[in-house]
Amino acid sequence: MPFLLRLAWRDLDASGQMLWVFCTCLALGVTLMAATGGLYRQVSEGLFVNSRAVTGGDLEVFAREPLPAQVLDWMTSTGEVSRLTELNTMLATGAGALQIVELQSVDERYPLYGTLALTPPQPLASATRRIGGTWGIAVDPVLAHRLDLAVGDRVDVGELTLEVRALIEHQPDRSLTADWRGAPVLVAAGALDESGLLLPGSRIDYEYRVKTLIDPDVWQDRFFTEFPEGNWEVRTFAEQGDRVAQRLAQVASTLLIIGFSTLFIGGLGVANSVQAYLRGKLSTIATLRALGLRDRRLAFAYLLQIAMLAGAACVAGAAVGFGISIASAGVAEDRIGVETAAGSALLPAALAAGFGLVTAFAFSLPAIGRALSIDPAVLFRGIDGAPTRTPAGWRIATAIAGVSVMAVVLVALPDPLFAAAFIGVIATLLVLLDLIVTVVQGLARRLDRHSLLEGRFALRLAVANLQRRESPLRTALLSLGSALTLLVACATLVAALIQVIDQTIPEESPGLVLYDIAAHQRDGVTAALDTAGARRVDIAPLVLGRLAAVNGEPLSSSLDRERQREARDEHKLTYRANDIDDVIMARGQWWPAGPQAIPQVAMEDREADQLGLRVGDTLTFSIEDRELTAELSGIYRQQGLQTRFWFEGIFSDGALEGFISRYVGAAYLDDPAAIRAQLAIADVAPNVVTVRTASIIEAARSLLNQGVVALALVAGVALCVSLLVLTSVVATSRARQLHESTILLAVGARLGTIRRSLTLEYALLAAVTSLFALTLGTAIAVPVLVYLFKLPPAAPLWPGLLTAFGVSGICLYLGARYLLRRLRLQPAQLLRSGT
Repeated sequence: MPFLLRLAWRDLDASGQMLWVFCTCLALGVTLMAATGGLYRQVSEGLFVNSRAVTGGDLEVFAREPLPAQVLDWMTSTGEVSRLTELNTMLATGAGALQIVELQSVDERYPLYGTLALTPPQPLASATRRIGGTWGIAVDPVLAHRLDLAVGDRVDVGELTLEVRALIEHQPDRSLTADWRGAPVLVAAGALDESGLLLPGSRIDYEYRVKTLIDPDVWQDRFFTEFPEGNWEVRTFAEQGDRVAQRLAQVASTLLIIGFSTLFIGGLGVANSVQAYLRGKLSTIATLRALGLRDRRLAFAYLLQIAMLAGAACVAGAAVGFGISIASAGVAEDRIGVETAAGSALLPAALAAGFGLVTAFAFSLPAIGRALSIDPAVLFRGIDGAPTRTPAGWRIATAIAGVSVMAVVLVALPDPLFAAAFIGVIATLLVLLDLIVTVVQGLARRLDRHSLLEGRFALRLAVANLQRRESPLRTALLSLGSALTLLVACATLVAALIQVIDQTIPEESPGLVLYDIAAHQRDGVTAALDTAGARRVDIAPLVLGRLAAVNGEPLSSSLDRERQREARDEHKLTYRANDIDDVIMARGQWWPAGPQAIPQVAMEDREADQLGLRVGDTLTFSIEDRELTAELSGIYRQQGLQTRFWFEGIFSDGALEGFISRYVGAAYLDDPAAIRAQLAIADVAPNVVTVRTASIIEAARSLLNQGVVALALVAGVALCVSLLVLTSVVATSRARQLHESTILLAVGARLGTIRRSLTLEYALLAAVTSLFALTLGTAIAVPVLVYLFKLPPAAPLWPGLLTAFGVSGICLYLGARYLLRRLRLQPAQLLRSGT
């Protein structure tokens, strides 16, 4: 054992620098895995530990109006209850800026879990009480920074002028969507009563948090048993946590797949760099075998080298990834207010290092097996061009390592569906790759016999090189092609989104959208919009109701848990009103104009698919304790970025009369006019929430810019790994190309012709790789646009085209230049090697 260790170390010390690509590929892949896995583990565990604080209690009861006294008495008898009242409204500063906020009023028991921290430190009651006739508020620091507010400033909300007395340093139940749905503003209950915002029919949320010693699921069942006719929605902290955890697992799985993909691409660099390294060791291996060193001990020596280098690279990558996850968790902690523990990232870092080590062996074993199959007789015949093969035992070992890698993927990814899909995609990619390589080589063979190549020796030689078993075609496609596919998909998605934001939205969307317009305010709001110069104003009712029965079957009595939950969920119902929400019919059809004998309704596709609804079903809705029955005429879908209100149900005109107390609106005007309209509406109807499309576009562009940076970083890492793999491809094929070029030179071929043939070979590689990446990248991007973003499949082609051909051309050109500059042909070597 000491002998083999010394042999492995001395050999590695003498020529191990050739394996720098091996180490770098492994380190980058492990870094990504450790960073993403560690961040997910810290955030998920932080959410689990703080789940009651994030939810606000063990359970939460949602209602649109204060709960009856008997319900509240029952809840109080089973635990401690805290009420939070919230509604969205507009906040105006002295400088004339308007911003949508989430006004929240809490009682003295808030929060039941966690701690509310204000700056400057003070009790919430002190910050929000009335002093000298002026109520105080505590505002979110993000909102304060956006509106340039400081403690002591005054703002207008509804009919009140309020004083900013504190910033919310930490709010345990702060919504993760607060930044775009409205930042929280805490006020006293008395201020909310005097604001003039609590109008009949106003959309106010009453949330009752419960802290109890009873098991939350048992409490929930008892509540539904005690009040079976109640339409209140009840969620336990576990259900809330499961929803967040499910979405977090999907995000984490996506990030981890990126890490696995990078390590998979890097594995090709591992295989090629090990192959290039061992090809330079063939004479040494043949000599040791000739001197009697057994194959098993020789194999152990090179496996020991792989273990030492891979171990060092994986540990380094895991350490860097661990550091990145800690830093990222700190940002996430500030962002979502969840405490994280650095120790949670240790296990993902260790698993990433272990996975990297297994991957290193999986990709190295075939190269080691082939190198050890070298016949000692080549010491007399010459090493150059000596045949090697992978023995059956090494193939079995490689298969075992590959299965181990797949098992780790299935276990490591939080979402098993993502894991299975990833393995399926990799398997499909490998099959597709072999098919493409077979087709390309078949075309090359047919072209080789074509008259087109007559008299073009350099081109014929390049085409012939693509047919060889040792051709870098397969590796270039899989490594550079995979990274280019990611780049093309990202470029296509970003270009499509920018096109939608810059062209579709400004041309087709209103300049101002309005919420919570009371019936008696409709004329005043319309007049304010006309005065501001609105070209067109669409007003539609907003009615809140619940789907009570489908084809006469009550959802509340259904055995399906999802249908029971749906019976308690509120739906936003309206009329078409010039297609105010900009939806398109997916199944079924709209009803003809004019009165309908039976009320007709169209449902949004997510709700319809969740409940298994079909066109022609009879739906019964419960609205203000009254029933409304309608026939399902069609199922529509939203058009992504162009939507504004996200209605779940659209009724035929006249069906909702008698239920309407609130309206929403869309005004078509330019942005300066929209600002004037906002100020005018704030004077006549301060409770009406107005949102400028320009601000939505600005927020979308901001998110898009962040997404572009993230995609660029991910694609950049993948491209770096691919370039390293390409370097290893060039290094692996260099000996073969040098040997063959020397033979060509010896038999009379000119050096310029040989150089042109190599250049053409790499140009053909670039063309095939670019077409592969362009086709696959576009095939990935278009479904994402259609099914995820719900946009038309009209993605621009030029970004993907430029990315695919530009990047592959540059990369392979640099590879060819590297090879040509080191092409030193000496025919005398053929005599010395015995070839």
